[in-house]
Amino acid sequence: MKKEYDFSKARRNPYASRLKRQVTIRLDEQTIKYFKSIAEECGIPYQTLINLYLRDCAATGKRLEMNWKTVA
Repeated sequence: MKKEYDFSKARRNPYASRLKRQVTIRLDEQTIKYFKSIAEECGIPYQTLINLYLRDCAATGKRLEMNWKTVA
């Protein structure tokens, strides 16, 4: 390994904008168990599975239908 490296001709990673960003999200235990069981069947990490699911929802425009009841 060199003591010094020359980065004068280096350029930024062109894919840097496509990298994942770490966030904190709170999920209930049943949701985590659900995705972990599916991920185990598929052989992929459960966080990757959750990301794929959310990406699909965003790409297809899926929206959760929520009907709030008013309390009188």
